[in-house]
Amino acid sequence: MNDSLAAEATGLRGPVHLAVDLGASSGRVIAGASDGGQMRLAEVWRFENKPVRMQKDLLWNHLGLWQDISHGLRLAADQVGAGAGEVVSVGVDTWGVDFGFLDDKDQLISPVRCYRDPRNLGRMQDALQRVSREEIFAETGLQFMEINTLYQLLAAQQAGDVGYQNATSLLMMADLFHWMLSGERTIEASNASTSQLLSPVTGTWSTKLLEAFNFPAKWFPTPTQAGTPIGVVQSSVAAMTGLHDVPVIAPATHDTASAVLSVPAEGFAPARPDWCYISSGTWSLMGVELPSPKVTNLCAELNFTNEGGVHGSTRLLKNIGGLWIFQQIRAALQRRGSAPSWAEMVEAAEAAPAFSMLINPDDPSLLAPTDMIDEICSLAGRTGQKVPMDNGVLFRSALEGLALRYRLTLESLERLTESSINTIHIVGGGSLNALLCQMTADACNRTVVAGPVEATAIGNVAMQMIGSGRLHSIDEARQLIRNSFPTQTYTPGNSGVWDEPAARFAEL
Repeated sequence: MNDSLAAEATGLRGPVHLAVDLGASSGRVIAGASDGGQMRLAEVWRFENKPVRMQKDLLWNHLGLWQDISHGLRLAADQVGAGAGEVVSVGVDTWGVDFGFLDDKDQLISPVRCYRDPRNLGRMQDALQRVSREEIFAETGLQFMEINTLYQLLAAQQAGDVGYQNATSLLMMADLFHWMLSGERTIEASNASTSQLLSPVTGTWSTKLLEAFNFPAKWFPTPTQAGTPIGVVQSSVAAMTGLHDVPVIAPATHDTASAVLSVPAEGFAPARPDWCYISSGTWSLMGVELPSPKVTNLCAELNFTNEGGVHGSTRLLKNIGGLWIFQQIRAALQRRGSAPSWAEMVEAAEAAPAFSMLINPDDPSLLAPTDMIDEICSLAGRTGQKVPMDNGVLFRSALEGLALRYRLTLESLERLTESSINTIHIVGGGSLNALLCQMTADACNRTVVAGPVEATAIGNVAMQMIGSGRLHSIDEARQLIRNSFPTQTYTPGNSGVWDEPAARFAEL
């Protein structure tokens, strides 16, 4: 458990909000409350989330996740009830783009597929045969990635997927669990915006794209805004968890949107931002918070995305491969009989020679390899680089590649916003990696403020507080967050040594 979650749920006073926070590698049930002008959190239950490979398919274990969520809610109800608190709401956030299908009998049909499922490969090119890249971007303002919901739906359509053929509703991942909790079918706006089927300008579904791809319009109701109460915990769930008559309030259900809400910056959605964020985990989402989208030729050229934020804001950002490579190197070593800790990996990276190999975290070959180390060695050969012979070099190269990617992304953000960004806020689990944070400060020649760590859960709880009327604005929420959670500042040094590697990296 992180220091920020050292509180026990039994010690939380007053109204308690339960955040179900599902990431692409783990999930948590976290209780949060405001006490004495500070937000306090308690981690109630943590569990693993791993996709399941079955034959050629890569699927999410949604039933196992629901079992863990239910167990965590039961523990929360017991612990909070044993103290001076009262559970007053629950809300779920998840990663984007993935979804499940419901039929007319209110049943979940077909497996829930992982965005890394191999059947999605090549579907983006199929889509561009029907509708041009320029038209899709004009409609959605979204970054082109083969994992987007649009291409996953096209894959399901082409495969004659039983869920696709019999569905009456499509629910994004968080909405799927909100349905399990409340029985209500909704699609929250921030996660809807990751689909590449929603207009960032109007906030409505693109009729042009739905018709062009023959996707049923009935699957796409008007998106629900973050902070909206969508129902109460249904009786079957109440009997299982002990949460009776508890409202289900939609947070910003896309985990990055919740994480951005937790950034401890002054102000909300400035037109000319002087700070940017990196939500750092399995993926890195680097961007700025704006009052309106930028669906421009430059944005399309740089392949940035306009995703929905809270209270009508836009998250102009780039999806970056994140700590996935670092994590999968460890997984490959574990299969070889070695199990270094994260701290040992960082220590070995720090001791390794700098810039021995440059790894682009967005190289397509690294999206879902069978073995990450083998794939990196193959990549070295394809790019004319020396094959890494030392684990420390592997670890360091994964982190340096991220820092270099952040540097290029920062340059693009400043071009897109015509502003000077002075501070980079790193939130999420990656903010604990001091070496990566310092590399980012050095590579970008900017001050880095790291923390809070539990950014997504904090943003989830804060939005539930706003939805229930206990907080009244984003500014008030951020003031509460600044008062509640520590940060670490990293100042740039020795930035010049990154110039030559950055030039080489850009050529990759």
